[in-house]
Amino acid sequence: MRKVILSISISLDGYIEGPERQIDWHFVDEELHRYFNDKLRDMGAFLEGRVTYELMAEYWPTDEAVNSADPVVADFSRIWREMPKFLYSTTVERADWNTTIKRAVVVEEVEALKAEPGGDLVVGGADLAAEFRRLDLIDEYHIYVHPILIGRGKPLFEETDFLTKLKLVETRAFGNGVVLLRYERPAS
Repeated sequence: MRKVILSISISLDGYIEGPERQIDWHFVDEELHRYFNDKLRDMGAFLEGRVTYELMAEYWPTDEAVNSADPVVADFSRIWREMPKFLYSTTVERADWNTTIKRAVVVEEVEALKAEPGGDLVVGGADLAAEFRRLDLIDEYHIYVHPILIGRGKPLFEETDFLTKLKLVETRAFGNGVVLLRYERPAS
């Protein structure tokens, strides 16, 4: 069965974006970008909220990204455009790039997606991740901690009374100081 994986970058102080939605503090160099590409290439679908989808669609299908002189950027552009995407939004009426619009996260629909053959499903965006977490649908957390304190912004995890026990299964330090913390939910 496929897994639902939250894969997201955070600052050392726990924020996914600055107070005005800035993500320009991410330390994505060639090594980390190549790693992301290699991991995401094998996924079965991207599960994205509206904000993440619009951010991605704003750049990755453009001529600049598609025809980039940087082969790592061009590679990710192809991965993003070709990957099936499920966009969770109540307001978006039309989406391109192999995208299916879903109006709500329905547990039975996600479980049916997980039962299909293919690669794992990767969740992008804090709001959608919070909903998946609330519904107990995240199987693994791939948290990329960037070596910066941004002070304020949108935290990855909102306050909750929901307790989730996790097992550390991998760590990896990249040359730019980013550290991957990979956790999975232990078998019940």
